[in-house]
Amino acid sequence: MNPSNPTPNISTPLTLSNGVVLKNRLYKAAMDEQLAPNNTPGQVLVRLYDTWAKGGAAVLVTGHVMIDRRFSANFDTTAVDDERDLPILQAWVQAGTQNGTKLLMQLNHPGKQIPKNVNKQPVAPSAVPLSKELSALFNPPRALSEDEILDIIRRFGQSAKIAEKAGFSGVQIHAAHGYLLSQFLSPHHNRRTDNWGGSLENRMRILVEIYHEIRRQTSDGFIVALKLNSADFQKGGFGEDESVQVLAKMAALGVDLLEISGGNYESPAMMEGVKDSTKKREAYFLDYADKARAVIGDVPLVITGGFRSMAAMNEALSGGSTDMIGMAKPYAVMPDVADKLTSGSLTHIATPPVRTGIKAIDKRLGGLLEIYWYTKQLHLLGQGKPANPNYSAYKTLWGIVKDGVRRERG
Repeated sequence: MNPSNPTPNISTPLTLSNGVVLKNRLYKAAMDEQLAPNNTPGQVLVRLYDTWAKGGAAVLVTGHVMIDRRFSANFDTTAVDDERDLPILQAWVQAGTQNGTKLLMQLNHPGKQIPKNVNKQPVAPSAVPLSKELSALFNPPRALSEDEILDIIRRFGQSAKIAEKAGFSGVQIHAAHGYLLSQFLSPHHNRRTDNWGGSLENRMRILVEIYHEIRRQTSDGFIVALKLNSADFQKGGFGEDESVQVLAKMAALGVDLLEISGGNYESPAMMEGVKDSTKKREAYFLDYADKARAVIGDVPLVITGGFRSMAAMNEALSGGSTDMIGMAKPYAVMPDVADKLTSGSLTHIATPPVRTGIKAIDKRLGGLLEIYWYTKQLHLLGQGKPANPNYSAYKTLWGIVKDGVRRERG
């Protein structure tokens, strides 16, 4: 909690340790826009962020940007590993920093979470495949060499340097959701016996070195944020106790902003089995946040996932559980949700699940339906059209089928 604002609410400004002032406590978390054909961003992406910046959030985090286009999470995901797209990146910044908004580029390497039609030979800390249920979608990875690990560290720094040159307010290191850095942190996925595996100190070494490299290649006022799982919700994986230790380490190093999320492709159902008290408080990770508070000092904390009422948001802020309210889905259907909340014209957000009503399909494809449905909303906004909250789940399903056929043929 900011000592100068003992009882903050969603409209209260927040000052980071580097002196950057965030105009309120509302934070649009990352969503993969899939608006960069052949990994190249364009005007549709610029228009989307123009819409969001005018909508009132203090911070906009981009969808994950690849630090190495050879290992991209998708054909249509932005990659920034050189300066070839600098002019459109600058246009992106001009759009996304209007209205006093701070724009963070989320930097990522997907590791083995690359669909097999995108990359035939993904890489990972160790040659451990994803679960059997996902084997039809993802190829088994090969283990990274030490030279490759050092190259990845350098590439994170280089992408951050390009982001700063383009004018972004900062970057966010993506170490959650089962991507490469999350894989390194997990004892299930990281079975190395060298300096990059084994103990937690070794498993977090790549994250620490990436942070230092980004600081080395960027200026003092540039925001460096981190997104971390509270846990993987996976047997033998990265758990809460280790997550708190990583937060403590990164806070001590001087990270500017910490965002908490959870889960991965193998265990995405973050709400399953949570305590009734957590459900009542709305946000999925508030109980964990209370533990994190004891070790991160004054580093601002963002909790993403579950917030839907202004009352719960203000309660979490005033109680000191979080410093910012992270949301993603609401911004896809209501790009001015931040303005509506701060003005008081909106007190509760409804984001019903995307379902066909056919149990077998919804059970197997529910997560994919959600991803495709919300991506459709982003594409509408990027085309200058309004979102369509009534877009059919059946049309979404048909889009999944067509996309699968197209990619198989392509």
